[in-house]
Formats: sequence, C-alpha cells, structure tokens
Amino acid sequence: MTENKTKVKSKVLIGSVLSEKMDKTVVVSIERLKKHARYGKYLKRRIKYMAHDENNECKCGDKVAIVQSRPLSSRKRWRVKEIVEKAK
Repeated sequence: MTENKTKVKSKVLIGSVLSEKMDKTVVVSIERLKKHARYGKYLKRRIKYMAHDENNECKCGDKVAIVQSRPLSSRKRWRVKEIVEKAK
C-alpha cells in the first residue's frame, strides 16, 4: 500500500524592511489593498511582522520575501527567504 504524502506549501509574503536594530531580527511591513464593504473604495492596509534574519544581511528599505515557519520566539513566526531588491 502506497502512502500519499503531500508537501505543505509555506506562505510567502513580500514586503519592505522597516527596522534592523535587533540581532538576527528584522521588522517587515506588508502592504495590501482591501476593498471597503459599502463604498467599494480600495484602502491600503499595512501589517508588521518580525522575521528571522540569520546572517544580519537585511538593511532598512530592502524588499524581502518572508516565509512562515515554526515559532522562533514570542513574536517571531517568519524567516527571511531572500532579498528581492536592495535599498538604494
């Protein structure tokens, strides 16, 4: 009997680094558009995530991809997957 093992795809988000003052941790801001229920206008919504940056490579203003992971601390549940674009 063969088992069907499906690999779970991790959630990946792209955002910009707001702060890199902590050791091995960056604060990443994710922006999304949300449609207003009544008026139909699109509103910008922003949420901040703490992400693990193992080698302290990220700098403020960098565009990064973060991936969901196991809890690393009380507020960190994301890891930096790659730096998409460096800050100018």
